[in-house]
Amino acid sequence: MHLNEGHPAFALLERIRERMQGGMSYKDAAAQVKATTIFTTHTPVPAGHDVFPFDLMDKYFSRYYPLLGLKREDFIRLGSNPSDPNAGFNMTAFALTMAGHHNGVSKRHGEVANQMWPSLWPAQETDGKSIDYITNGIHVPTWIEPRMERLFDKYLGSNWLKDHDNKVVWERIDDIPEDELWNVHHHLKVKLIDYVRYRARTRWFEDRVSPTNVVAGGSLLEPYALTIGFARRFASDKRADLVFFDKERLKRILNDRWHPVQIIFAGKAHPADDEGKRILQRVFNFAHDPELGGRIAFVEDYDELLAQYMVHGVDLWLNNPIPPMEASGTSGMKACLNGVPQLSILDGWWIEGFNGKNGWAFQGAAGPERDSKDAKAIYEILENEVVPLYYKRDGKGLSHSWVQVMKEAMKSVGPSFSARRMVKEYITAYYQKALKYA
Repeated sequence: MHLNEGHPAFALLERIRERMQGGMSYKDAAAQVKATTIFTTHTPVPAGHDVFPFDLMDKYFSRYYPLLGLKREDFIRLGSNPSDPNAGFNMTAFALTMAGHHNGVSKRHGEVANQMWPSLWPAQETDGKSIDYITNGIHVPTWIEPRMERLFDKYLGSNWLKDHDNKVVWERIDDIPEDELWNVHHHLKVKLIDYVRYRARTRWFEDRVSPTNVVAGGSLLEPYALTIGFARRFASDKRADLVFFDKERLKRILNDRWHPVQIIFAGKAHPADDEGKRILQRVFNFAHDPELGGRIAFVEDYDELLAQYMVHGVDLWLNNPIPPMEASGTSGMKACLNGVPQLSILDGWWIEGFNGKNGWAFQGAAGPERDSKDAKAIYEILENEVVPLYYKRDGKGLSHSWVQVMKEAMKSVGPSFSARRMVKEYITAYYQKALKYA
């Protein structure tokens, strides 16, 4: 059994009970379940780890104590975090205790997860790495845009998709003529902007929203401006509003007459996340600000279709979480797959993915001036590297240097951050071992 997060971990109790019903002792049943269970933790954010009050556990699980032959205190101890034993029944601690194989979803996240749960294992039983890692990957057939896929068929070979975790296959990206790749990307960018405008127009004639909401929804976006995308869950650790830290500096970047920049935002906040909702409101308000020239768009009702349009069609993907809160992240992988390089803080998968040629990266700051310093780093990279490179064109309007970054993003991310590679690693590292005890 492979558990993702602690939410389904109670299933382990039933697996143990079934084996005991078949005649096994609790000790033997728990050992077999442990040997055949893989647990993947997906977030260092505290809200992602369920903790239930002990009285609630008694209400719903007291009948399991005798079924498993356990005293109440022994049962409760299974889900106790030794660092905070009175906090309640911790589902992540329970899953880590009951599973025999544990992993985070990136190299950095594996390190962070080990630091979060050091007291679950006696020092003599661990080398400090009780939680390993397998970096997340994306399902390439789902996220590659059809027109881009046809271009790959032409130059990577018609069977590239069947072997897409093979790095040799991706070296053929260099065979794609620069003008063909540039033209396909521009077509996808026009599709994105047309779609955003369509959604804004629909809001106008169906919902009778105000004209300022139509502008904020992206009706003034231009297909020839450098277009940045930011789309994900709106939570405080994702810092969707960081780029607005210095409004005057951002205004100069956006409204440059000859080198304009525009940013498309999308995403939702959890209904119970008040700070996430406040951040979303701030971004929405900036999209209404006439001083930003209609170059900020917030597209409402974020869904998978909009996500596909965005990772296919923007020029640059922006990511600026608070380290080390980004366990992995996958939206940047989806963008890079389609030739959209990423500008990101070094956290999550980007620590492994960034190679100096396939996008842009910066180290996150710490302390009370963290947001100020991180915003400044973004502005400097945009002003000094991204914008000049994008607008460095030949007589036909082609940016050869930018296309090279696009190609490097595809070559480096395509094989190494695919779900195909990820599943193979799970098979080798965990599934084959677990099957021996099934």
